[in-house]
Amino acid sequence: MTEPAPRMQTTNLTAMYGKFSAVKGVSLDFAPFQVHALIGPSGCGKSTFLRALNRLHEMSVGGWVTGTVLLDGADIYGPDVSVIRLRRRIGMVFQRPTPFPTKSIYGNVAAGLMLEGRRPKAELDAIVERSLQRTALWDEVKDRLHTSAMALSGGQQQRLCLARTIAPEPDVILLDEPTASLDPQGTQRIEELVFELKRDFTIIIVTHNMQQAARVSDTTTFFYLGNMVEHGPTTQIFTTPQQEQTEAYITGRFG
Repeated sequence: MTEPAPRMQTTNLTAMYGKFSAVKGVSLDFAPFQVHALIGPSGCGKSTFLRALNRLHEMSVGGWVTGTVLLDGADIYGPDVSVIRLRRRIGMVFQRPTPFPTKSIYGNVAAGLMLEGRRPKAELDAIVERSLQRTALWDEVKDRLHTSAMALSGGQQQRLCLARTIAPEPDVILLDEPTASLDPQGTQRIEELVFELKRDFTIIIVTHNMQQAARVSDTTTFFYLGNMVEHGPTTQIFTTPQQEQTEAYITGRFG
């Protein structure tokens, strides 16, 4: 990316996703080109907060949001905002790999690009190759780009989903427990990619793995019962937390 990534900020963000998952009054500032970890026990609001950052909660019956989410100073909930274009700027990778089952490896990576209309094949080829290279998948699939994505291993499928997400060059990447269903080797590959990709993208990751948060993130935010309890540099959160609840969670006394 030739220009700095826009800053993302939330102010007094309150959100509901589904019937029970809620987050209340969260104000955060996500600096560009950093990895921001969201931690906390199950049901504390981490994923609800993440979904509110690109309006995915709107796909849930009863989902709603109050407060503001700003990207480069503009409210993503503004009346003139195209949700499709927004989700190109704020991409998301889920807990389980979600390749499109009817598309090839090539078709999966190119899927978001095709929403904008037809592109020259040479341009598409170049973007697909670059995206697969950036996710360390090119050498593994370059000879079978037009075969089914479902034939890939779980770890490869997750890297494919990451390649699909970065192909349109988003400003922000949201990762919702992206290694939860992977083996240790697959987890290590994703963590290495996260570290590499933050040179070009702002990354916000939900994780239950305290060691993972400590390894990959620059800042960490601890959620509990829908509230943001503490936010700060990862080294500070894990070595000298300011709140007793935070210390109890990261030391394994609950959660």
